[in-house]
Amino acid sequence: MTGRRQAARTLVGAVVGAVVGLVVLAGCATSSPDAGPTRASSASRTGDDLTGTLTVFAAASLTGAFDELTARFAAEHPGVDVQPVTYDGSSTLATQLVEGARADVFASADEDTMATVDDAGLVEGAPTVFTTNTLQIVVPAGNPDRVASVADLAALASSGGRVVLCAAQVPCGAASQKVVESAGVSLTPASEEQNVTAVLTKVAAGEADAGLVYRTDVLAAGDDVEGVDVDEAADVVNRYPIAVLGTGDRASQDAAVAQAFVDLVLSDTGQRVLADRGFVAP
Repeated sequence: MTGRRQAARTLVGAVVGAVVGLVVLAGCATSSPDAGPTRASSASRTGDDLTGTLTVFAAASLTGAFDELTARFAAEHPGVDVQPVTYDGSSTLATQLVEGARADVFASADEDTMATVDDAGLVEGAPTVFTTNTLQIVVPAGNPDRVASVADLAALASSGGRVVLCAAQVPCGAASQKVVESAGVSLTPASEEQNVTAVLTKVAAGEADAGLVYRTDVLAAGDDVEGVDVDEAADVVNRYPIAVLGTGDRASQDAAVAQAFVDLVLSDTGQRVLADRGFVAP
C-alpha cells in the first residue's frame, strides 16, 4: 500500500506540474498579441500622424513644381491643412515676411533674397539650396523678330520693340542685368515687372515682343512662346534655397509639418518633379 500511495503522489505531482506549465505558456501566448499592437501603435505615431497647417511662400518660377508637390504632400498627410502657396517675386515675399507676414516655409529664387529673411532672424537653421535655374530670351511662337542674341534683344528695344524684363530687385531681374552686362550692350526695357511670371505673360499675350525669363517658365508655357539660348546666360545661374521659418512670435506654428515639406522638396521625388520642369539639381 505504501508503494501505491507513493506512486499516486508522484502521478499527482506530475499532473499538477503539467497544468502549471500549460497555464504559464497560455499566459505568454496571451501577452504576445498585446505586445504586438503596442509596437504597431508606436510606429503609427511616428509614421503619418502629422497634423497642423502648412503655409508656403515661394518664388513665382516655382509655381508648377510646388503646386504638384503641395498636392502630393496633402495626399500623403491628410491631417495637414495645406494652404494655397503664395507665389510672387522673391524680394516681394521677403519684404512681406520681414514686415510681419506669417509662413512656415520660404523658397527663394536666389540666395541673396533668402539672406534678407535670414538676417532678420526669421530662418530656423540653415537654408538649403535645392535647385538651380538659368535665363533664356523668350519670344512669341515663331520668333517673328528673329531674336537670336542679347545684342538682338537690345537692338529690338532701341528700335521701338517692346522688351520687358524683371525689376532689378527681383532675382530674375538681377540675373537679367548680369546677362545684359556680360553681352556688353545697353538695354532699356519697355517695362520692369515684379516677377518672372508677369514677363512671360506679357510675351505670351502679345503685349511684349521679347523678354528674359527662366528656361523653366518657357518650358511651362508650351507652344505659346519660344526660348532662345544665349551664351551669356550660361554663367548666370540662380541657386534656389528653401528654409523652415522661425523664431519668435513668427516661428512656424507647425515646425514638424514645415520640415516634412522641406524634406519632400529635397527628396528624390521632389527633385524629379523639379527636373521634369527644367530645373537642374545644385
